[in-house]
Amino acid sequence: MNKSVAARISALSLSMLLFVGCATTSVAPTTSPAQQAAIALLEQGKPREAAQQLEAQAALARGAAKSLLLADAAFAWHEAGDHARARMLIPQVQSRQLSGATQQRYNLMLAELALAEKQPAVALQALASAADQLPAPLQARWHLARAQALEANGDAFNAAAERARASALLSGAARSDNQRAITRLLAGLDDATLSSRTTALPAGDPLYNHAGRALIARGLPLPRPFDRDAAWQLDTGKRPPAEADGYRPPAKMAVLLPLSGNMATAAAPVRDGLLAGYYAESRRRPQIDFIDTHGTAAGANAAYDKAVASGADFVVGPLGRDEVDALFHRELQVPLLALNRGKDSPPAGSAAFSLAPEDDGIMAAEYLLSRERGNVLVIASNDDAGRRASNAFKERFAERGGKVAASINVGDAPGDIGAQLRQTNGVDAVFLAVKGNQARALAPQLALAGLSAVSRVGTSQLISNTGKAEEDTALDGIVYPSEAWTTRGVAGLPAASSVAGTLATARGGAARLFAFGFDAWKITAYLEKMANSTSGGLFGATGTLHLDGFGNVLRTPAWSTFSGGRPTSIGDGR
Repeated sequence: MNKSVAARISALSLSMLLFVGCATTSVAPTTSPAQQAAIALLEQGKPREAAQQLEAQAALARGAAKSLLLADAAFAWHEAGDHARARMLIPQVQSRQLSGATQQRYNLMLAELALAEKQPAVALQALASAADQLPAPLQARWHLARAQALEANGDAFNAAAERARASALLSGAARSDNQRAITRLLAGLDDATLSSRTTALPAGDPLYNHAGRALIARGLPLPRPFDRDAAWQLDTGKRPPAEADGYRPPAKMAVLLPLSGNMATAAAPVRDGLLAGYYAESRRRPQIDFIDTHGTAAGANAAYDKAVASGADFVVGPLGRDEVDALFHRELQVPLLALNRGKDSPPAGSAAFSLAPEDDGIMAAEYLLSRERGNVLVIASNDDAGRRASNAFKERFAERGGKVAASINVGDAPGDIGAQLRQTNGVDAVFLAVKGNQARALAPQLALAGLSAVSRVGTSQLISNTGKAEEDTALDGIVYPSEAWTTRGVAGLPAASSVAGTLATARGGAARLFAFGFDAWKITAYLEKMANSTSGGLFGATGTLHLDGFGNVLRTPAWSTFSGGRPTSIGDGR
């Protein structure tokens, strides 16, 4: 080890030991107006100026007042990026003389310096108390530093717990990144550990909703319903009590869809599927209004305002991603079920339901992991759906301890990838984020490379551009997530083949969106039950549906394969 680095580590560790070893502390004097002014500069994003003023004040002070000023000066230099100067001041600080926010800022600095020197145990000593006197951004850093130290010490579950505490103090990209880190930490736990540690969490613990989501993704039961805030107490004053099965639809519902414009073709099967579920219900049904969003963010906002003005007590839609983001970033007087994934989680009291490509990738990763497949070849199309599904698969598979042996991208008409296939070794599965016609071209090449006998899992896109059994025999044995309705039927809907014979919006690829619309109605009618459920889920046309603690509808699909060139259900795939 470099001698200067070793000296810094030794000095920092000694300072920390002295700090932790103090059983009692003296009461530090009240901060002076000059010190308060310097701290104000720090909070205004001027740490260097603050550090210089604090050091100048410390040169004129004595005793506990001097330690307070030096501790804040060290923190300010740390914030300014001059860590060497901060370390120089540490030995001059009498830790026992610190208190309040100064002590907590100083402890945070010591922890972050310790982490930089790869001393997680020292960092945890510094962060042993609460950070209740710090502003929210520094409290978030406190929890994140503890999380980093706990993870370095091999305690993934408690590291995730600290990140969950930080989550409420973060926003935007920082919050999204933190939530992905929580998912990664929980993904590395085995089923038994995840279940037992989640069960032991007290009510209201911020980690519970994250851990519960991880349990559902693995097909494991929840120990208790998700924790929900007051916004999830649905305004059901206009609604009669729930039926015995939990059926309790809104009194008046508005459905926001792009009935005109570029997205009208996709909206039609969603509308017809929703109406199929609506008219199949013989019990009380809400008044329902369809409002055109024209497929734009501005149109979605105008449609939502119109729905509220009309007296709707629940809104379904919109469908486009930009439309959803527009509504997720405004104040909502009436809760909604968005029909796509937004950049952020749904607002409190609202929910989101989607058939996102990312979900296919995650479901495929869990499918292979449950079968102890650990070394996978990924083949993905170059289009948006292929990229999104393959990226989600690789992220989840790696989080759970799997290895991606190689990743190959192909065009609409895949060329010869034999040389790339021959370079893969020890592969026990292949993930195919491609359409049916692409998979037909790839299947012979996989066979020549000796990969036809390993587990092969596709996405829901595999069914696209198929339908001729004599050609589709090349797809035999490839498993893919499918809709329960098209594979084994669902209560409340006639057989998919029967509906397709009379309704164009339920044929071919549109059948998936038709099933999606049916489930949108069903979620609306059973949302209260879903919010308080612990097991079983809601059996829908697209699969089994759960509502997680963040307002996202999670879907467990049916699974199918090709046999003799024809799609064949394999139930839950187990």
